[in-house]
Amino acid sequence: MSHPILSEFDIVFAGGGSTACVVAGRLAAYDPSLRILVLEAGQHSLNKPIHVQPALARFNLEPTSTTVTFNIGNPSPALNGLAPTVACGRCVGGGSCVNFMVYTRPPASDYDDWGVTGWESKNLIPLMKKLETYEVQPGLPTHGYDGPIKVSPGAYKTGVYYEFIQVGTTYHKRQYADDTNDLETCNTYSPWRKYIGGATGRRSDAAHHYIYNQAHNPNLQVWDGKRVKRVIFEDKRAVGVEFTDDPVSCPDADQSSSIVRAAKLVVVSGGAFGSPAILERSGIGAEDVLKRCGIEQLVNLPGVGENYRDHNVANVPYLAADQLDTTDAHHPNADSHEQCDNCGKSLGKPYGGLNSKIKWRPDDEELKAMDPAFQPRWKEFFQDRPDKAVALFSPVTQYVPSISKPLSSILPPGRYMTASYFTLYPVSVGSVHINVTENGEEGIDFNTGFLDDPSDIIPLDFSYKKMREIFRRMDSYRGEFTAGHPDFPEGSAAACRAASGPVDLNAPDLVYTAEDDEAISQYHREFIQTTWHSLGTCAMKLEADQGVVDARLNVYGVSNLKVADLSICPLNVGTNTCATALLIGERAAMIIAEDLGINCN
Repeated sequence: MSHPILSEFDIVFAGGGSTACVVAGRLAAYDPSLRILVLEAGQHSLNKPIHVQPALARFNLEPTSTTVTFNIGNPSPALNGLAPTVACGRCVGGGSCVNFMVYTRPPASDYDDWGVTGWESKNLIPLMKKLETYEVQPGLPTHGYDGPIKVSPGAYKTGVYYEFIQVGTTYHKRQYADDTNDLETCNTYSPWRKYIGGATGRRSDAAHHYIYNQAHNPNLQVWDGKRVKRVIFEDKRAVGVEFTDDPVSCPDADQSSSIVRAAKLVVVSGGAFGSPAILERSGIGAEDVLKRCGIEQLVNLPGVGENYRDHNVANVPYLAADQLDTTDAHHPNADSHEQCDNCGKSLGKPYGGLNSKIKWRPDDEELKAMDPAFQPRWKEFFQDRPDKAVALFSPVTQYVPSISKPLSSILPPGRYMTASYFTLYPVSVGSVHINVTENGEEGIDFNTGFLDDPSDIIPLDFSYKKMREIFRRMDSYRGEFTAGHPDFPEGSAAACRAASGPVDLNAPDLVYTAEDDEAISQYHREFIQTTWHSLGTCAMKLEADQGVVDARLNVYGVSNLKVADLSICPLNVGTNTCATALLIGERAAMIIAEDLGINCN
């Protein structure tokens, strides 16, 4: 079957998320004569309030949203049979245009742990600085001050910010620092900075600051609403891509296929879900996966779609004082907003008031209180690495619904705050592959791996207890919202209840029985969810170690094809992943420029 060839470009990007925007934008700036095409299944994000106004961020995750894709996992025995849902960005700019704008960097050693030549932290720190303008404090050696992405304190702090840090630095006996994003500090309470421009109040994202600001360059094109089906090869050399109108973005289109050619390079940049799917549809992957989908194998790469990683988060709701200024009361209606020129000033209260955090690692006393089954993992990975945190703790100044068990329908009127915590280096690993459904349509075979390894639930269980003790001592605490907590046995001393106020700072901690501990574990198996930090499915490792790309991002077994997005991460990173997605983009742009003989200084 022949397809119309629309045009030819030098470089074609299959996917237009965060990393693709960075790479395409940098290359266009390095050499404006390069003909660059970005194909994105989602729609443009240019100046749309849902993407640029911080207070509207939560609407991207509404069940009817088309700015993200909801990937449904397979039912998991480790999650008591639940099928987890994991969202990923689906618009130009990807995750950087739909996330909650929190700025967090991993320890530099995370990149060294990858063990990939050219990706050591000493080579990446200059790029971390290059991509940002750190508006919080001048003169810090690991931060940048003239990059495209703005980092600011954000426009608004709720009272919970001060309460969390006050209890953390007294009861929890940890230090405070203004900057814990220096690539090594952890176990320290700090403000949570934002990807928000301090002067404008707008989200600072990859689409607006790498792509849309180059609208004057006709050689840089972005076609939205285009779903890439596969890469086109000639003798194992990538020469273009086949695409259709996306059925979600363009529901009335006829879905016929078109081909666009790439004279120099095809870059797959569909993220942890999209990139392995594009490779598999192109005949690159494991034999059994391709065979069951009726796809002729071009290259045997069994690592495609394997090594799926994420972080595991729990959001536990608490009752708050009536006078507390929570963001429950400040969510604007999605249809009643001012235009984006005024967005930062009128709607400057980002989702949930995520203003403070700690990247927590247990002290000796806490370690003794944890299940001894965590000890092997602690000794093997954490003990001699003081920059590695076990979990991230943060208060949210509103009720945060669980994806698996939303309780909004039974939520009484009132003020709420949420204890949010997620583990940073889970052992469990999943996979994501294409498959064919019973009606012959393409589907997804997605195993999250959440809690499959027995050691992963232990720090979550302890985090519940520790965050509960912190919240019990915060001035705005008025008890637990019982339906959102573990189902403790009748008569348990740990049972949840409303309260008239906080306990004394020096009050004894709650005591949990073995039955209580089991209730906490069962709670996590039913309520744990994604942090939307999916990565690893086209890993940058040796081919013999189930690698998919080499250190130059070249896909093994073919030529003129690279992958550039979070899917290349061989291991997890101990933080929110936007910083790493942007960093991969900067490094990929440098690699491609070098390959093409373009000066990128």
